[in-house]
Amino acid sequence: MSFKGFTTQLVHCDRLAGVEEGAVHAPIHNSVPYGYAATQDLVDVFQGKQVGHAYARQSTPTLDYLQRKIAMLDESVASLVFGTGMAAIGTVFLTLLKAGDHIVASRFLFGNTSSIFGTLKGYGIEVTLVDATSSDAVEQACQANTKMVFIETIANPATQIVDLAGIGKLCEQRGLVYVVDNTLTSSYLFQPKSVGASLIITSLSKYVGGHGNALGGSVSDTGLFNWSAYPNIFEGYRSGDPKMWGINQIKKKGLRDFGGALSSQAAHLLSVGAETMALRMERQCANALALAKMLDEHPKVAKVYYPGLASHPQHQRASDLFKHYGALVSFDLVDGINSTEFLDKTNIVINATHLGDNRTLALPVAQTIYFEMGLEARQASGISETMIRCSIGIEDTEDLLNDFEQALASS
Repeated sequence: MSFKGFTTQLVHCDRLAGVEEGAVHAPIHNSVPYGYAATQDLVDVFQGKQVGHAYARQSTPTLDYLQRKIAMLDESVASLVFGTGMAAIGTVFLTLLKAGDHIVASRFLFGNTSSIFGTLKGYGIEVTLVDATSSDAVEQACQANTKMVFIETIANPATQIVDLAGIGKLCEQRGLVYVVDNTLTSSYLFQPKSVGASLIITSLSKYVGGHGNALGGSVSDTGLFNWSAYPNIFEGYRSGDPKMWGINQIKKKGLRDFGGALSSQAAHLLSVGAETMALRMERQCANALALAKMLDEHPKVAKVYYPGLASHPQHQRASDLFKHYGALVSFDLVDGINSTEFLDKTNIVINATHLGDNRTLALPVAQTIYFEMGLEARQASGISETMIRCSIGIEDTEDLLNDFEQALASS
């Protein structure tokens, strides 16, 4: 039995995979060790000759159910889940790159992702940041030792949209691992496989889980990359289906060696939360577009950053690629209005970091999540010193707009 609809697949994924006792949700398996009556079975699991679990740092039955669900959403051959989105990102870099390699990345990235590039440089991995809204800039930055290109679908917080399709063609031509962070769009709004992505990274804490109650991250392998031609695959992992070599190395060198494991409790919350992703994102994206249009016309707002506005530099690209324009809205107030004082006047909006929550969250960008980056790097990333970032929730649209209206009126 199979279904085509996004939500239909999600809500029936567990039971159709065969959950014990007729349960419709996968159970939470809290056991850390897994024992076998025959010692040889344990040996075969360790050696990859038999499917099974040995230790929760690498896998549990609960994680398997979530990974199956993520692979389905990402139209991928396999997925792995991690304790956080940053654990997923860091693991991809540190398991697939080595000293002397070079990576090209968009300069429009989440602050912690930008920070990890400093760590990579310390390990002898070269990093070049470019304006990836043009694939030409990526191509010009490529070197003989370039192994990977890393981008985000919608940049946080200034909402630039890189040349996803153009970069995909470039990576295919050059044999580069194309890593797409799909967090801001999620699989509901966009399929990175459609532009040739090799690996898809998602912070499950955001729009997948949706409720702000569990951390998690994932890496999915689309099956498009030829791992047999990739020099950084260890000899011990060059066996079986070559399409699985990359994800197997990420699992062994990442989950086993680095230990960025997701707990079964968190996996269960994320899995159940994912069932309503389409419903939540429909409302969130509709709210975001309505708010962006209102802010764009307000005399106390200097600039609005939202791909759904016709004035956005990559509006047409977003229209061509995405189901909707996302639920992240950033804006600058006119001179003379203090952003922190403005936010204190809102009633619905919660002053907090995080994205993809059911509740609308907001913060002053330069003073918080991008403070450590420094002025020069913020300017290079298109982040103004007065920018306010909003992750739009599922509140009633009229209530949300009225809250921003009254805060602006009293500012």
